[in-house]
Parts: sequence; C-alpha cells; structure tokens
Amino acid sequence: MEQLKILVVDDESRMRKLVRDFLSKSGYIVIEAGDGSEALDIFFEQKDIALVMLDVMMPKLDGWQVCREIRAYSKVPVIMLTAKSDERDELMGFELGVDEYITKPFSPKILVARVEAILRRSGQVNQSETLEAGGIVLDKNAHQVTIDGRPVDLSYKEFELLTYFMENKGVALSREKILNHVWNYDYFGDARTIDTHVKKLRSKMGEKGEVIRTVWGMGYKFEGE
Repeated sequence: MEQLKILVVDDESRMRKLVRDFLSKSGYIVIEAGDGSEALDIFFEQKDIALVMLDVMMPKLDGWQVCREIRAYSKVPVIMLTAKSDERDELMGFELGVDEYITKPFSPKILVARVEAILRRSGQVNQSETLEAGGIVLDKNAHQVTIDGRPVDLSYKEFELLTYFMENKGVALSREKILNHVWNYDYFGDARTIDTHVKKLRSKMGEKGEVIRTVWGMGYKFEGE
C-alpha cells in the first residue's frame, strides 16, 4: 500500500521528533515544518499531503491562520495540537473544520490511533471489511458479528456502535463524538441514548462486553486485544 504523507507543524523540534518517530514506525511518511509560513509553502508545493498536524501557538503564522488558509482550498484532515485546554479554542477549531483537537501532553500511541481513525474516516486508508479483536469478529459486508465463533444478533445501531468502537480501539471516545459519528446528532444530542445502547450491546456480548470500558465523566473505550 502506498505510504501516506503527514505534515507535522510545530515550532518545538523535540515535539516534532516525538510525533515523527511514532508516525514513522506506523508506516507514514512525515514531513516537518517549524512555523506556519513554512507549513503553507510545503502544503501547497506537495499536493499529496494526507493529513496535517498543527500546533496552535507558532511564530509567523499561528495554527488557526494556517488552518484557515488550508481550509480555503482543501478538505484535508487537520489535527490541532495545543498546550492549553480552552473551550473557546476548541470551539474555534471545530468552526474552522478541524477534525481533532488534542491537548499536550498526550500519549503518542493514542495520537497515532487518532490519526489512523481519521484517515479511515476520510477514505484514505483502505478499510478492512472484517474487524477482529479478542475473539470478536465483525464482518461489515455481511453485517454480522461472531464471538468465539458464535453469532451475535445485534440491531443496526448496536452493530454501528461496535464497528465505531473497534475502528477506534484504545481511543477514549466522548459520548458527543459517538453521537456525531453513529447517530449524526449535533453536539447537544441526548447522551443517554449512548448509555442505553452500550448497556444492551454489552449484554449481548456476554463476558466479552467487558472490552467496552466506561471512561468516567467522558464516554467509552474499546480495549480488546
């Protein structure tokens, strides 16, 4: 499979190296930029960037300005990195069409998992039609799930929910994010819908239901092997 290019933009060389090392190990080609101006030059020079990872606070042009310039011409996935957690910043990011908003410090492994999930959603990574984890096998084409070879009868939404969990294995997913991707509700959707479906899904999965962990105060995380 062709290696995908990721543009990592951060004025801290140590941060760029950390991200580059983990992404390179996962098979991505990483291109670095130390400021916003350099990032735009690289982005418009190389037409095959698959994803852009932008630090918010940078010299010359900050991450918001870079994102605006990119969004005027492209729908390429964008991840914003920031040293502070500010709701206003996060809302601005989503208004600009940012795909993910990650606060430093972060786990590099989780960052890679989010990159992979975004690239799958954007159709740039060929998604396997079969997902497997810890004896759970989900076949998208047949719309079937088996656990240790035993068929499990899931509703349409339960199947979509399990698919989303398995595609984002190891990533903590907020209830709002799950609503957006599985139910297509807006940010203010009723989060109790999630809890009800997760409870039913866990019940149908029996002992394997334990792989769907509750992240208290946030949402859920799939932790299957």
